[in-house]
Amino acid sequence: MATAPDISKRIIEAVMAQKLAPGSRLGEQQLALLFDCSRTIVREALTRLAVRGIVTVSSRRGWYVIEPSQEEAREAFEARRVIEMGLIRCTTDVSKGAIKQLKNHLTREKAAVKGDDVGLRSFLLGDFHVCLAECLGNNLLADTLRDFTARTTLIAMLYQSSHDAAQSCEEHVLIVQALEKGDLAKAEKLMQSHIGSVQAALKLQASGGDPLAQLRSALSPLDAQAVDGKPASSPPPRVRKAGRTAAKPSEDSSTYLGALL
Repeated sequence: MATAPDISKRIIEAVMAQKLAPGSRLGEQQLALLFDCSRTIVREALTRLAVRGIVTVSSRRGWYVIEPSQEEAREAFEARRVIEMGLIRCTTDVSKGAIKQLKNHLTREKAAVKGDDVGLRSFLLGDFHVCLAECLGNNLLADTLRDFTARTTLIAMLYQSSHDAAQSCEEHVLIVQALEKGDLAKAEKLMQSHIGSVQAALKLQASGGDPLAQLRSALSPLDAQAVDGKPASSPPPRVRKAGRTAAKPSEDSSTYLGALL
Protein backbone atom coordinates (compact mmCIF):
# COMPACT_ATOMS: atom_id res chain seq x y z
CA MET A 1 0.00 0.00 0.00
CA ALA A 2 1.37 3.40 -0.98
CA THR A 3 2.23 6.03 1.61
CA ALA A 4 1.49 9.76 1.43
CA PRO A 5 5.13 10.58 0.46
CA ASP A 6 4.97 7.93 -2.28
CA ILE A 7 1.85 9.49 -3.78
CA SER A 8 3.25 13.02 -3.51
CA LYS A 9 6.43 11.93 -5.29
CA ARG A 10 4.54 10.22 -8.09
CA ILE A 11 2.35 13.26 -8.69
CA ILE A 12 5.39 15.56 -8.80
CA GLU A 13 7.06 13.20 -11.28
CA ALA A 14 3.90 13.11 -13.42
CA VAL A 15 3.81 16.92 -13.47
CA MET A 16 7.48 17.15 -14.46
CA ALA A 17 6.86 14.60 -17.21
CA GLN A 18 3.93 16.71 -18.45
CA LYS A 19 1.49 13.85 -17.82
CA LEU A 20 -0.64 16.01 -15.55
CA ALA A 21 -1.64 19.33 -17.07
CA PRO A 22 -2.49 22.56 -15.21
CA GLY A 23 -6.02 22.32 -13.86
CA SER A 24 -6.12 18.51 -13.84
CA ARG A 25 -8.59 17.22 -11.27
CA LEU A 26 -7.15 14.86 -8.67
CA GLY A 27 -10.07 12.87 -7.30
CA GLU A 28 -9.45 11.36 -3.88
CA GLN A 29 -11.38 8.18 -4.67
CA GLN A 30 -9.63 7.71 -8.03
CA LEU A 31 -6.20 8.13 -6.46
CA ALA A 32 -7.11 5.77 -3.61
CA LEU A 33 -8.01 3.09 -6.17
CA LEU A 34 -4.88 3.69 -8.24
CA PHE A 35 -2.53 3.50 -5.26
CA ASP A 36 -4.52 0.89 -3.30
CA CYS A 37 -4.76 2.99 -0.17
CA SER A 38 -7.29 4.90 1.90
CA ARG A 39 -8.64 8.33 1.04
CA THR A 40 -7.10 9.55 4.29
CA ILE A 41 -3.62 8.78 2.95
CA VAL A 42 -4.48 10.41 -0.40
CA ARG A 43 -5.75 13.51 1.39
CA GLU A 44 -2.52 13.69 3.39
CA ALA A 45 -0.48 13.50 0.17
CA LEU A 46 -2.53 16.20 -1.53
CA THR A 47 -2.32 18.42 1.55
CA ARG A 48 1.48 18.13 1.42
CA LEU A 49 1.43 19.14 -2.24
CA ALA A 50 -0.88 22.06 -1.50
CA VAL A 51 1.63 23.37 1.06
CA ARG A 52 4.34 23.00 -1.59
CA GLY A 53 2.27 25.00 -4.08
CA ILE A 54 1.63 22.20 -6.60
CA VAL A 55 -2.07 21.55 -6.04
CA THR A 56 -4.98 23.56 -4.73
CA VAL A 57 -8.31 22.60 -3.20
CA SER A 58 -11.82 23.98 -3.44
CA SER A 59 -14.55 23.04 -0.98
CA ARG A 60 -16.94 22.45 -3.88
CA ARG A 61 -14.72 21.30 -6.73
CA GLY A 62 -12.11 19.19 -4.93
CA TRP A 63 -8.35 18.96 -5.61
CA TYR A 64 -6.72 20.34 -8.74
CA VAL A 65 -3.23 20.85 -10.13
CA ILE A 66 -2.48 24.57 -9.95
CA GLU A 67 -2.85 26.93 -12.92
CA PRO A 68 -0.21 29.62 -12.29
CA SER A 69 -1.08 33.19 -13.23
CA GLN A 70 1.28 35.26 -15.36
CA GLU A 71 2.49 37.09 -12.28
CA GLU A 72 3.11 33.79 -10.47
CA ALA A 73 5.02 32.59 -13.54
CA ARG A 74 7.33 35.62 -13.40
CA GLU A 75 7.86 35.15 -9.67
CA ALA A 76 8.70 31.46 -10.14
CA PHE A 77 11.43 32.25 -12.66
CA GLU A 78 12.79 35.05 -10.50
CA ALA A 79 12.96 32.63 -7.56
CA ARG A 80 14.79 30.05 -9.66
CA ARG A 81 17.35 32.66 -10.72
CA VAL A 82 18.04 33.59 -7.11
CA ILE A 83 18.32 29.97 -5.97
CA GLU A 84 20.29 28.44 -8.84
CA MET A 85 22.67 31.30 -9.47
CA GLY A 86 23.21 31.70 -5.72
CA LEU A 87 23.86 27.97 -5.39
CA ILE A 88 26.66 28.13 -7.97
CA ARG A 89 28.03 31.37 -6.53
CA CYS A 90 28.35 29.84 -3.07
CA THR A 91 30.16 26.77 -4.40
CA THR A 92 33.91 26.68 -3.88
CA ASP A 93 34.76 23.34 -5.47
CA VAL A 94 32.99 20.73 -7.58
CA SER A 95 34.23 17.19 -7.01
CA LYS A 96 35.07 14.73 -9.77
CA GLY A 97 32.31 12.49 -8.48
CA ALA A 98 29.78 15.31 -8.85
CA ILE A 99 30.91 16.04 -12.42
CA LYS A 100 30.64 12.33 -13.26
CA GLN A 101 27.11 12.20 -11.89
CA LEU A 102 26.11 15.30 -13.88
CA LYS A 103 27.61 13.87 -17.06
CA ASN A 104 25.68 10.62 -16.54
CA HIS A 105 22.51 12.68 -16.26
CA LEU A 106 23.40 14.55 -19.46
CA THR A 107 23.90 11.23 -21.27
CA ARG A 108 20.35 10.23 -20.33
CA GLU A 109 19.08 13.67 -21.36
CA LYS A 110 20.68 13.44 -24.81
CA ALA A 111 19.23 9.98 -25.38
CA ALA A 112 15.78 11.18 -24.32
CA VAL A 113 15.97 14.22 -26.61
CA LYS A 114 16.68 11.91 -29.55
CA GLY A 115 13.96 9.46 -28.47
CA ASP A 116 10.18 9.52 -28.70
CA ASP A 117 9.30 9.49 -25.00
CA VAL A 118 8.23 13.10 -24.45
CA GLY A 119 7.43 12.48 -20.79
CA LEU A 120 10.89 11.11 -20.00
CA ARG A 121 12.51 13.96 -21.94
CA SER A 122 10.53 16.59 -20.04
CA PHE A 123 11.28 14.96 -16.69
CA LEU A 124 15.03 14.67 -17.28
CA LEU A 125 15.38 18.25 -18.53
CA GLY A 126 13.71 19.52 -15.39
CA ASP A 127 15.43 17.05 -13.08
CA PHE A 128 18.85 18.31 -14.23
CA HIS A 129 18.43 21.29 -11.94
CA VAL A 130 17.53 19.06 -9.00
CA CYS A 131 20.53 16.84 -9.79
CA LEU A 132 22.80 19.89 -9.94
CA ALA A 133 21.76 21.02 -6.46
CA GLU A 134 22.34 17.50 -5.10
CA CYS A 135 25.75 17.31 -6.76
CA LEU A 136 26.72 20.68 -5.28
CA GLY A 137 25.89 19.31 -1.84
CA ASN A 138 22.64 21.03 -0.93
CA ASN A 139 19.76 18.56 -0.57
CA LEU A 140 17.52 21.19 0.99
CA LEU A 141 17.74 23.35 -2.12
CA ALA A 142 17.35 20.23 -4.26
CA ASP A 143 13.93 19.62 -2.67
CA THR A 144 13.02 23.28 -3.17
CA LEU A 145 14.11 23.19 -6.81
CA ARG A 146 12.09 20.03 -7.41
CA ASP A 147 8.95 21.97 -6.49
CA PHE A 148 9.95 25.06 -8.50
CA THR A 149 10.82 22.90 -11.50
CA ALA A 150 7.40 21.24 -11.30
CA ARG A 151 5.78 24.69 -11.18
CA THR A 152 7.75 25.95 -14.16
CA THR A 153 6.84 22.78 -16.08
CA LEU A 154 3.17 23.61 -15.48
CA ILE A 155 3.88 27.18 -16.55
CA ALA A 156 5.51 25.96 -19.78
CA MET A 157 2.45 23.81 -20.53
CA LEU A 158 -0.04 26.55 -19.66
CA TYR A 159 1.71 29.30 -21.61
CA GLN A 160 2.73 27.15 -24.59
CA SER A 161 6.50 27.27 -24.31
CA SER A 162 8.36 27.16 -27.61
CA HIS A 163 11.72 26.37 -25.99
CA ASP A 164 13.49 23.60 -27.86
CA ALA A 165 14.45 20.49 -25.88
CA ALA A 166 17.74 20.07 -27.74
CA GLN A 167 18.68 23.68 -27.01
CA SER A 168 17.88 23.20 -23.33
CA CYS A 169 20.03 20.07 -23.19
CA GLU A 170 22.94 21.86 -24.90
CA GLU A 171 22.71 24.72 -22.39
CA HIS A 172 22.95 22.14 -19.59
CA VAL A 173 26.06 20.70 -21.25
CA LEU A 174 27.73 24.12 -21.32
CA ILE A 175 26.97 24.68 -17.63
CA VAL A 176 28.56 21.35 -16.67
CA GLN A 177 31.60 22.06 -18.86
CA ALA A 178 32.15 25.37 -17.05
CA LEU A 179 31.80 23.65 -13.68
CA GLU A 180 34.29 20.96 -14.70
CA LYS A 181 36.84 23.64 -15.65
CA GLY A 182 36.29 25.37 -12.30
CA ASP A 183 34.96 28.50 -14.00
CA LEU A 184 32.11 29.12 -11.56
CA ALA A 185 31.55 32.69 -12.73
CA LYS A 186 30.93 31.46 -16.27
CA ALA A 187 28.67 28.66 -15.00
CA GLU A 188 26.61 31.24 -13.10
CA LYS A 189 26.24 33.44 -16.19
CA LEU A 190 25.27 30.41 -18.28
CA MET A 191 22.63 29.45 -15.74
CA GLN A 192 21.22 32.98 -15.80
CA SER A 193 21.09 32.87 -19.59
CA HIS A 194 19.51 29.41 -19.58
CA ILE A 195 16.69 30.34 -17.21
CA GLY A 196 16.17 33.55 -19.18
CA SER A 197 15.85 31.69 -22.48
CA VAL A 198 13.32 29.27 -21.01
CA GLN A 199 11.26 32.17 -19.67
CA ALA A 200 11.52 34.10 -22.93
CA ALA A 201 10.01 31.15 -24.80
CA LEU A 202 6.74 31.50 -22.89
CA LYS A 203 3.80 33.27 -24.48
CA LEU A 204 3.37 35.69 -21.61
CA GLN A 205 1.68 39.03 -22.11
CA ALA A 206 4.17 41.84 -21.71
CA SER A 207 3.69 43.99 -18.64
CA GLY A 208 1.78 47.14 -19.43
CA GLY A 209 -0.16 45.42 -22.22
CA ASP A 210 -3.90 45.25 -22.49
CA PRO A 211 -5.08 42.76 -19.82
CA LEU A 212 -8.46 42.56 -21.56
CA ALA A 213 -7.09 41.93 -25.05
CA GLN A 214 -8.30 38.33 -25.34
CA LEU A 215 -11.72 39.08 -23.84
CA ARG A 216 -12.03 42.26 -25.92
CA SER A 217 -11.37 40.29 -29.10
CA ALA A 218 -13.81 37.52 -28.16
CA LEU A 219 -16.62 39.95 -27.37
CA SER A 220 -16.13 42.31 -30.31
CA PRO A 221 -19.33 42.92 -32.38
CA LEU A 222 -20.00 40.43 -35.15
CA ASP A 223 -20.02 41.47 -38.80
CA ALA A 224 -23.55 42.76 -39.45
CA GLN A 225 -23.58 41.29 -42.95
CA ALA A 226 -22.64 37.87 -41.62
CA VAL A 227 -25.37 38.04 -38.95
CA ASP A 228 -28.22 39.28 -41.22
CA GLY A 229 -27.34 37.29 -44.32
CA LYS A 230 -24.61 35.21 -45.88
CA PRO A 231 -21.60 37.26 -46.92
CA ALA A 232 -20.66 37.08 -50.57
CA SER A 233 -17.37 35.36 -49.82
CA SER A 234 -18.80 32.67 -47.55
CA PRO A 235 -17.79 29.13 -48.59
CA PRO A 236 -20.44 26.63 -49.69
CA PRO A 237 -21.87 24.39 -46.96
CA ARG A 238 -19.97 21.16 -46.42
CA VAL A 239 -21.83 18.04 -47.54
CA ARG A 240 -21.34 14.94 -45.44
CA LYS A 241 -20.45 11.92 -47.56
CA ALA A 242 -22.49 8.78 -47.13
CA GLY A 243 -21.00 6.14 -44.87
CA ARG A 244 -18.63 8.56 -43.14
CA THR A 245 -19.15 9.24 -39.46
CA ALA A 246 -18.12 12.37 -37.66
CA ALA A 247 -14.76 12.22 -35.91
CA LYS A 248 -14.95 11.71 -32.19
CA PRO A 249 -13.37 14.38 -30.00
CA SER A 250 -10.14 13.33 -28.39
CA GLU A 251 -10.14 12.34 -24.74
CA ASP A 252 -9.37 15.04 -22.24
CA SER A 253 -6.02 13.92 -20.87
CA SER A 254 -6.09 16.55 -18.13
CA THR A 255 -8.23 14.27 -15.93
CA TYR A 256 -6.50 11.01 -16.82
CA LEU A 257 -4.80 9.60 -13.75
CA GLY A 258 -3.71 6.32 -15.32
CA ALA A 259 -0.50 7.96 -16.50
CA LEU A 260 0.63 8.00 -12.89
CA LEU A 261 0.99 4.23 -12.82
